[in-house]
Amino acid sequence: MPVLARDLGVSEVTVRSDLKGLEERGFLNRSRGGASPVFHQGILLRQRQRVEEKNRIARAAAELVRDGDRVMIEAGTTTALITRYLLGKRDVQVVTNSTLVYSYARLNPNLQITMTGGEFRRETESMVGPIAVRTIAGLNVRLAFVGTDGFSRVHGMTTQLLEGAEIVKAMCGRAEATWLVADSTKYGKTGFVSVLPLSEVDGIITDRSLGEDAMRELAEASIHVRAV
Repeated sequence: MPVLARDLGVSEVTVRSDLKGLEERGFLNRSRGGASPVFHQGILLRQRQRVEEKNRIARAAAELVRDGDRVMIEAGTTTALITRYLLGKRDVQVVTNSTLVYSYARLNPNLQITMTGGEFRRETESMVGPIAVRTIAGLNVRLAFVGTDGFSRVHGMTTQLLEGAEIVKAMCGRAEATWLVADSTKYGKTGFVSVLPLSEVDGIITDRSLGEDAMRELAEASIHVRAV
């Protein structure tokens, strides 16, 4: 504590108060004389990238949610932000495999949260594997919000992890409508594992930095894109 107070130029009382608040929000674990982040460093790094764009995308996705809705939200730094913009919505059931989603959703008393269970993957803050897929397969929702490591007209949605692809496919199969939420830097990138062709999602929510050529290419393929 003294070191943090000295480095930040504040009192130890202020440091303790701020750490207590962050712990209550689920972002860190306090220990004697300090604290450690709850989330994997990779997640923390991705959270700091394109923050404004990700929040605009998440806000637009949240606008699609109605009172009384049942929704699935897949693990990801952009998808997780959707729950922050569900304030004011009532009686919304959120099904997720993401501990990051849970860290935001638990603060909203109007959200009912169902965690899929499964094997924990620290690098993505997600629950994956047969248990997670089996839980998703037994539920029905109106909307699913999923992310991706890369997307394009040719290769569709792709990711680096096979287990993540299985979760996305399972959620898409149980939702009346599936929306891909991804910032524009993901366009044109191709991950190791193919997930779904873009024709199998009902729309893409991305940011306005997606180029005109990309917008035209997707429109020609009859893929609905909302750039915010």
